[in-house]
Amino acid sequence: MTIADGIWQQIFNFDDYGELLALVRNSLIAGVALGLVGGLVGVFVIMRDLPFAVHGISELSFAGASAALLLGLNIVGGSIVGSLIAAGAIGLLGSRARDRNSVIGTLMPFGLGLGVLFLALYEGRAANKFGILTGQIVAVDSPQMSWLLGTSAVVLVALMLVWRPLAFASADPDVAEARGVPVRGLSFAFMLVLGLAVALSVQIVGALLVLTLVVTPAAAAARVTASPVLLPVLSVAFAVTSIEGGILLALGSSIPISPYVTTLSFTIYVVCRLVGTYRTRQWDTGRAVPEPASPPPT
Repeated sequence: MTIADGIWQQIFNFDDYGELLALVRNSLIAGVALGLVGGLVGVFVIMRDLPFAVHGISELSFAGASAALLLGLNIVGGSIVGSLIAAGAIGLLGSRARDRNSVIGTLMPFGLGLGVLFLALYEGRAANKFGILTGQIVAVDSPQMSWLLGTSAVVLVALMLVWRPLAFASADPDVAEARGVPVRGLSFAFMLVLGLAVALSVQIVGALLVLTLVVTPAAAAARVTASPVLLPVLSVAFAVTSIEGGILLALGSSIPISPYVTTLSFTIYVVCRLVGTYRTRQWDTGRAVPEPASPPPT
C-alpha cells in the first residue's frame, strides 16, 4: 500500500460501515437539532453582523466545557454556562459595534487561556481534550442527548416568540425603536439565545470550528435569496446537510468529524456564491439599455 492509499484509507474507510452506523444514532439525531438551531440563529447572526461574536462566545464555551471536564461535571452544562456568561457580557457591555468588538477581543484570549489551563490540569483521556476543540462523532451519550434536545427546544421556542420583532430590529433598528420595538432588550435576549446555540454546536464540531454551523449556512443562503421565508429554510437545509453528511463521512475514518463538516459547509457556500454571482450578472445584463443608434449623416 502506498502512502497516498494509506492517507485515503484514513480519510474514507467504509469497512463495517453498517455496524458502525448504530454507534452514531444519537449524533445523527443531535445533528438534526443542531442544524435546525444553527441555521435559524445564523440568519440573525448575518443580519446583525455578529460572526465575530460567535467566535468570542465559543472561546468561553470552550473554557466552560474544559472546567466541567476537569471537575467531572456535565460537559454540555459547562459549555452552556460559559457561553451564557460570554453572551451576557457582550450584550451588556457592547451595545455599539465598536464597543462590542472590543469586548469580544478581550474575552476571546481570556476564555482560550482558561480552557487551556483546565485541559492542562485534566489527567484523563487525551481524546476528551481533543474532542472539545475539534468535536467528537460518538461523544453524544443519552444524558448529553437530553441536554442537547432540551436546550434546542428552548432556543427554538425563544426564536418563535421574538422572530418578527427581532427581524424588524435587525433590518432597521432606528425605525424599529421609533415604532416602540424594545431594540436593546431584544438584542440582549438574542445574545443569550446565540450563546445557547454556540454551546450546542461546540458539542459536535468543537470550539474552534463552531462558525461552520452558526455562520456559514446562513451566509450561503443569503447569497442566493433575500426572501424572509426562503432564507431561513435554505440556511437550515444547508446546516443539516453539512452536519449529517459530515457525521456519515467521518464514521469509518480515524479523522475527527470537524474537517468533514467544514468542507461540506464551505463547498455549499462556494456553490451558492457562484450561483449568486451568475444571477447578479444575468440581472445586470437584462437591465442594460442599448445605446441609441447615431443619426444618419445629412
